[in-house]
Amino acid sequence: MSGYTLREAESGDASAIFDLHRAAFETEAEASLVRSLSEDGDIVLSLVAESGGAIIGSAIYSRLLMDGEDRGGSALAPLGVLPDWQARGVGSALIVEAHARLMKSGENLVIVLGDPAYYKRFGFSVEAARNFSTPYDGPYLMALDLSKNAPKSGAVTYANAFADLA
Repeated sequence: MSGYTLREAESGDASAIFDLHRAAFETEAEASLVRSLSEDGDIVLSLVAESGGAIIGSAIYSRLLMDGEDRGGSALAPLGVLPDWQARGVGSALIVEAHARLMKSGENLVIVLGDPAYYKRFGFSVEAARNFSTPYDGPYLMALDLSKNAPKSGAVTYANAFADLA
């Protein structure tokens, strides 16, 4: 890790995190998702990468319900890195650190919708997600067990903010 530090987001970071996700993606959907998740109190973990006092990366994890119950599952979305910092390991560092923190806090499972070629390096697998029912079922839905208590199947309910995504 070179030139940046990782830390949990603070309340004063909200505007910078929103701006980062606007810059990192083609639309404002991810930035709006972050704002809604925050306003609704659904964020389990918000981790940022910081360099020179500026936020350059952000990983947001929000609560998932399994069969209507909180069973320690979270969704990774969104993960964003400023364009000038992309392909420099910032996103990877955020994911590795976030998973260590989630395991330490007793979380059981993470689900992500993304490119398997990228996320499999962190232990995510399409196979591990096959027995879950989500609005995002398909070849890009992946799961990662964080503990032996991780649920292996069930109907997944995302935070309400996800319903606003196009």
